[in-house]
Amino acid sequence: MTDTLATSARDPSLVHLFGRLAVVEARVRAAVDRRRATDPDPNDRFRGLYITDVQVNALFDQPPRIDPGPLPELAAAVARVEARADAAAGPGVDLRLRRLAEAFGLDEVDVEMLLVALAPDLDPRFERLYAYLHDDVSRRRASVALAIELAAGQDGLRLDRHRLGPSSPLVTGGLLLVEDEDRPFLTRALRVPDRVAAHLLGDDLPEPRVDLLVLDAAPAASAGSEQISRSLAGGARLVYVREKPGSAGRAWAMAGALTAGGPALGIDLARLTAGDDPVDLGGTIVREARLRDATVVVGPIEVLVERGPAAVRAFAEAACRVILLGGRSWDPAWSRDVPVLLQAPPFPGRERAAAWADALAADPDARLELEAAAAAAAAAPPDLPSGIDPAEALAGFRLDPEQVRRAALAARRMARAEDRPLTPDDLTAGARAQNAGGLEQLARRIPARARWDDLVLPPEVAVMLGELTSRARHRERVLGDWGMGGSASRGGGLTALFAGDSGTGKTLSAEVVAADLGLDLYVIDLATVVDKYIGETEKNLDRIFSEADRVNGVLLFDEADAIFGKRSEVKDARDRYANVETAYLLQRMERFDGIAILTTNLRANLDEAFLRRLDVIVDFPMPEEGDRLRLWERHLPPAVPRAGDVDLEFLAAAFKLSGGNIRNVCLAAAYYAAAGEREITMLDLVRGTEREYQKLGRLTHVEEFGDYLGQLG
Repeated sequence: MTDTLATSARDPSLVHLFGRLAVVEARVRAAVDRRRATDPDPNDRFRGLYITDVQVNALFDQPPRIDPGPLPELAAAVARVEARADAAAGPGVDLRLRRLAEAFGLDEVDVEMLLVALAPDLDPRFERLYAYLHDDVSRRRASVALAIELAAGQDGLRLDRHRLGPSSPLVTGGLLLVEDEDRPFLTRALRVPDRVAAHLLGDDLPEPRVDLLVLDAAPAASAGSEQISRSLAGGARLVYVREKPGSAGRAWAMAGALTAGGPALGIDLARLTAGDDPVDLGGTIVREARLRDATVVVGPIEVLVERGPAAVRAFAEAACRVILLGGRSWDPAWSRDVPVLLQAPPFPGRERAAAWADALAADPDARLELEAAAAAAAAAPPDLPSGIDPAEALAGFRLDPEQVRRAALAARRMARAEDRPLTPDDLTAGARAQNAGGLEQLARRIPARARWDDLVLPPEVAVMLGELTSRARHRERVLGDWGMGGSASRGGGLTALFAGDSGTGKTLSAEVVAADLGLDLYVIDLATVVDKYIGETEKNLDRIFSEADRVNGVLLFDEADAIFGKRSEVKDARDRYANVETAYLLQRMERFDGIAILTTNLRANLDEAFLRRLDVIVDFPMPEEGDRLRLWERHLPPAVPRAGDVDLEFLAAAFKLSGGNIRNVCLAAAYYAAAGEREITMLDLVRGTEREYQKLGRLTHVEEFGDYLGQLG
């Protein structure tokens, strides 16, 4: 008791709260006196079951926590407590009970009812006192009738019961819970949520289920954030920011909310689980924002749309300032309120570079380590993978400011875990770790490890692949900073076609491109795309591209002519729907902002309208003799035991095979040798070549096999 008094005396907000609680105690005392005065049998030994008058008197004999002074008139007592609060109020003094009343639109009677319901949570004596007044030892919280009687008098049972109804500020604001719905209204129990009681006592920690969704993204001021702040300051209650992946929409909204005044409560709806009720959770989040006088910055709205209109309205029609984030156009059916509609600007490459610098500056040692790694990379031979400039390595990632911060933190932790300096590879790994996981349900993720020296290609093909990676790195500068993207509706994506015979290196080249950009490769499984039912293929494609927009990776459509084929003359319903699928794909591909690579063995089968939309087309020829020799040497590395009769020059000159075929031959020969527990011989390689010819449907001629043909048997 002494500790509580001492603490309260130091905190004006607690002095005010417990001063008002003393007035509630006086109201309870008066109610007890009224009960005694009208009790026909005050000597009934079962009065209140086990709560006797002696016990009640003993409770009243205990001194109040804060002496409110003489209380001849309860209204005068309230005035004295408020006058003391006025005297204590000043710059920096936060009287939480007053702020709560203002934020939730409570009048004096509402505040009294809240205090009556709150009293047992602040002083356990009120449990037994309420039980006495209810004449029921099991009812230790105030009922609706008791709260109205204590706060508004007997006439309140007729005039003020609406204050505890379902549309009252106390109930809709989540400050009071009216329980025991099976009981008559006046006998239902009132409970103040623990979070509200904790707030009034000075605790600012949100409920655990809200805290799990809090995302305090760093603000990023811009012209757009000024639009938000002006809108909120001008009285707008709802703002909708449409953003693209990699834009600074959330950081932009946080800056606008902070500039408008008060804190910002950032909520990441992507963390919702299937068991969460978004309507109930929305009410709790809005109450938290009103307790803090904060603006809610919440998204993505797509999560709410999937849960139904009520989930969207829980935020869009909230009784506080709300900034909603999403990637789709605003639907007027989502809210009766008219929002301010804004488009989040792209996050320019120079600002993203500055965000990386700020994130690394949080750890000076990490910054020094990265600078040392960059210096070492500059001194390394240019053909080595380590010779990658850190800024170049991160240019392919479209990350927002919060993702940049988390990626830098992940990179530092990976380096610390292995007890080594930070490297650019750590940064790219940290950036990849920010990818959403939804695409992996629709595609197969391949961590790209192949490097340029793994490729055996003609020089002109290698140059075109280098141009492709250069486009990917510098597209934001060219399309955004330099304005070359224009005002067309086409997205800022990059689409390439790799055409050539099977085994000529198309898939491996896609992996090399992804690895050079520091990205993962996502191979689209056509089995998850093509569906025999009308309209399902389009839905599958939309899901793939929607998830791909949230991922920093490279999409690979292998055997793309299966879904990007030519539209044909309509002869029946099947032709018409096939053409619709192709047309939809062309439209969706234009809106894609990521990097996509398509491979095909039959370039002529692709629709001409699609070829026009491609940024880069790379033709992969069959390897010439010199390249075939390099391929034979590549697939028979020094670690493989070789007999002295192996003649790779003959194999390269005689057999016109692709790199994939040569790899298959070498594997077959290795298995022959392993089964015989010996070295690989020339006959093993020739036999493997014969098997590969059989798979390809080609005949074995003496002109190619020479003297080895007779040894095959």
